[in-house]
Amino acid sequence: MILVDDDVLQLLDLLAGGASAERLAHVGAPAKAVELALRIHGTLSGHRRREAELLALFDTASDLARLRDPDAVLSSIVHRARTLLRVDVSYLSLNDEAAGRTYMRVTDGSVSKLFQELTLGMGEGLGGLVAQTARPYASRDYFGDPRFRHTSPIDTAVRDEGLRGIVGVPLALGDQVIGVLYASDRSPREFSPDEIALLSSLADHAAIALDNARLLEEISSHSESMHRAEEAHDRLMDLVLRGGDLADVAAEVAAVLHGTIGLYDAGGSWLAGEDRRPPPSKVVTTSRETGRAVSTEDSWVCAVQAGHELLGSLVLGGRGELVDADKRLFERAAVVTALLLMLRRSVAKAEDEVRGELLTDLLTAPDRNPATLVARGRRLGLDLAAPHVVLIAHADGVSRRRLVAAAARHTALAGVHAEQVVLVAAAQDAETLASRLAVELSSTVELAVTVGAAGPARGPREIADAHAEAARCLRALLALGRSGEGASAAGLGFLGVLLGDRADAAGFVRQTLGPVLDYDARRGTDLVGTLNAYFGAGGNLTKAKESLHVHVNTVVQRLERIGALLGEGWQAPERALELQLALRLHALGG
Repeated sequence: MILVDDDVLQLLDLLAGGASAERLAHVGAPAKAVELALRIHGTLSGHRRREAELLALFDTASDLARLRDPDAVLSSIVHRARTLLRVDVSYLSLNDEAAGRTYMRVTDGSVSKLFQELTLGMGEGLGGLVAQTARPYASRDYFGDPRFRHTSPIDTAVRDEGLRGIVGVPLALGDQVIGVLYASDRSPREFSPDEIALLSSLADHAAIALDNARLLEEISSHSESMHRAEEAHDRLMDLVLRGGDLADVAAEVAAVLHGTIGLYDAGGSWLAGEDRRPPPSKVVTTSRETGRAVSTEDSWVCAVQAGHELLGSLVLGGRGELVDADKRLFERAAVVTALLLMLRRSVAKAEDEVRGELLTDLLTAPDRNPATLVARGRRLGLDLAAPHVVLIAHADGVSRRRLVAAAARHTALAGVHAEQVVLVAAAQDAETLASRLAVELSSTVELAVTVGAAGPARGPREIADAHAEAARCLRALLALGRSGEGASAAGLGFLGVLLGDRADAAGFVRQTLGPVLDYDARRGTDLVGTLNAYFGAGGNLTKAKESLHVHVNTVVQRLERIGALLGEGWQAPERALELQLALRLHALGG
């Protein structure tokens, strides 16, 4: 029984209850226990923060997609930025291209009227530089930062608000910067690359949603045909919010515009729709530069883009000239498609990070908090309490990212750990699954993929052990020249005993040497030593007797006794190999 002192129990109880790091640090437990508790607290806090950010991005996309009033859109953007980055003040400025200035439009958390009415010239201060260069800028302490052109009106307003740490990112539509989104604190603060990327992602969504809101506001004042376009747009947005995929959006656009639709990625590869003829790259470039649909001889093409990034293109066939309303609807469909692609990317990236973190924690610290690992797996659709096979895939000449993407189609958990592509799949038969995946992955990446496997395993500890065994199995396959094949440690025969911690080495030794071991135990003899000397001498009796320091007749008598115990044929090559392997394992096992 392991006794745990009261201070350690108190520490664990506080950790389970979500106590703060400061409270944990003041528990009178041993320093090592407190250090470990603080590390666990930091890891859990990081996971909770990432999950909260992912949920917030989902909520943001849904809120923005439903809003129609530009002022409501802007207020939602600014409030969400303040919530996501946990800052004191967030605000948004919009550019006035004609005047060459950017003016404050919405603030959240601001208390200074002077700050709320601030106007910046292009290139002035942090915000003016973001608006002018279309690049994000962050400052730990604005007033001490020489990179920015400080002016009296700007510094006075910022000082009146009490701001120190500031980050600003551009709101862009195509090549046009329409404003700047900010997050700021009233004390010096370093904004991490992840926080800047998060704010930029929100700004990208916001720019598209703001443009949608503005355009829909214009459409509402137009004719009945424009009203039809608004209804169609709503149908598309509802489709996206209900979880529709690219094929659903393509089908809906085709039905609304009474034509055929093809959706292609940035490289011209077909993604969805009936039309599978990729558009000319020059036409896509023209649409991208103008931000408008472009006609060809038999179709219309519209670039699908977010900010400066080309995401793909939409092709509308089966139509001649488009009336203005239909043309605008087609362009709006491209915007909706861009939103869907960005949502998919954000979700995929966030899920990849969550899955990667789960895989790392599962394989490096399975005993730290098994219940939490099981719960995290369940949120990803993975029941770690059920039987799982752990596989490691290897291919020369293929990036790990590409191999992970190919492997992810076959399992709920795939990622890179210790520079290896690791898969955890719900299955019972490791040998069959490894063999099948080697064939399928080799076909997908068009190069030989070798897969080592182990399992089935249940729970974090067994899965971590299975991973180690799968790694040894993979090394054995490569050493044997069996590239492009898949196998488990058990399927490698005798090598499986050598390779896997999970193999029954003791059982193999007992099955092979049992009678000799029992005889030695009963009689106090050393027939095992005689076998070692015999095989060590290559079957030469003279060398064996010299090693044992006995007469050659004694060696012969002992070997006859061994033959009687093991049965005929024990000196045959295959049987001798088994005996030598068992002797080695017996020696290694003490």
